[in-house]
Amino acid sequence: MDETARESGAVLVDRLLQMPASSRLLVGIYGIPASGKTTFANLLFKHTDTLLQNSPSKSILVSLDGWHLTRAQLDQFPDPKLARDRRGIHWTFDGPGYLQFVQTLRQEITSSSHVITAPSFDHAVKDPEPDAVQIHPHHRLILIEGLYTALDVDSWREAALLLDERWCVEIPTDEAQKRLIKRHLLSGVAGDPAEALWRAEENDMPNGRFLLANSLKPTRIITSVEDPVLPSSE
Repeated sequence: MDETARESGAVLVDRLLQMPASSRLLVGIYGIPASGKTTFANLLFKHTDTLLQNSPSKSILVSLDGWHLTRAQLDQFPDPKLARDRRGIHWTFDGPGYLQFVQTLRQEITSSSHVITAPSFDHAVKDPEPDAVQIHPHHRLILIEGLYTALDVDSWREAALLLDERWCVEIPTDEAQKRLIKRHLLSGVAGDPAEALWRAEENDMPNGRFLLANSLKPTRIITSVEDPVLPSSE
């Protein structure tokens, strides 16, 4: 996937450098759980960052995970247990807040433009960290990685249509499920294969199927390869 990221990064940087200095290039990177979207997004950022090292314009990577609702907010839902169990589905995110963020990115960059902040996700406390990411005026290539950056539902659709590119990291659903089971076992989230399968089928894969059925057409498809952090599938 590294070579694909290298080639794709060159395409984005070339496009960015032809744009007015007052505008940004916004790229959403999405795919079903375990598709490899995070791996690809990190590689893409690495290559674009390298290509722009001698340019006044820079790239930055933002994760959609920062817009997770907090556990305290989930506890205010009519069914708190369901909200916690389904954490990761689109309605457990702050969709309107994310839309506002993208709308701000779309504003013209001027000499008086301020720093734009975005949340990140603190895995230690399992909740978002507000204003953890700072996007300066020189950050003109914005890579946004997450499940719902192309979702065709409610405010998510408005945000997706504001992006210049919507790149889908594609993987067969059966391969994604194999990866998820391995991840749950290796991370200790599941104690045995049966529990790992249950976790994959009860949350991750339903989210993936919903995504596949309710996304805008991608502007580019990236074919996923074997997850480098896991043993090869048989």
